[in-house]
Amino acid sequence: MTNEPFKTTVPTLGEMPSFIDKELGLSDWAEIKQENINTFAKITDDEQWIHIDVERSEKESPYKTTIAHGFMILSLASKFCYETFHLADAKMGVNYGLDKVRFMSPTPSGAKVRGRVSLMSVDLMEGGAKYKMKIVFELQGQEKPACVAEFLAMAYN
Repeated sequence: MTNEPFKTTVPTLGEMPSFIDKELGLSDWAEIKQENINTFAKITDDEQWIHIDVERSEKESPYKTTIAHGFMILSLASKFCYETFHLADAKMGVNYGLDKVRFMSPTPSGAKVRGRVSLMSVDLMEGGAKYKMKIVFELQGQEKPACVAEFLAMAYN
C-alpha cells in the first residue's frame, strides 16, 4: 500500500472486473479549513456550535476545536474518485449514491483528509457498467479514518 498519490486508468469497461479488490488510487491531501466548515454550515442550515463556534469549541468540545460535518467530508467522495480513477472508454458517468457509510473519527478544523479508493464490484451490462468503490477518508496523522464509504456509480460507453 503506497502513500504517494496515484490514479489508475482502466482502458475499457470490459477490463474493470480484473480490478476488483484492487486499490485504484490515492488522492492528494485536502485541508479542511474553518471557512469551508462555516460555508457548509450556512448552506446546509446546520450551524451547531461544535462546527462554527471556535471559542466555545476550545472550551467545551472534547476535541478542543471545531469539527467538520460528517456529510461535508462525505461530499468529497466524487472529488476523490475523480482524482484516483479514470475509465478511458466511458462517455458518461453517473454517481447514483452510497451504500454503506461509517463515520469513524471527527475531522477537526485544519485537518488534512485524502481518499484511498478501491474497486469492490462491477456488473457489466449492455453499453455500460454498474460498479461500487470503497473510499477510505484518511486523516493525516490519525490511525482511524474519518469515514469509510461505498460509492455507487454507473458508466456508459
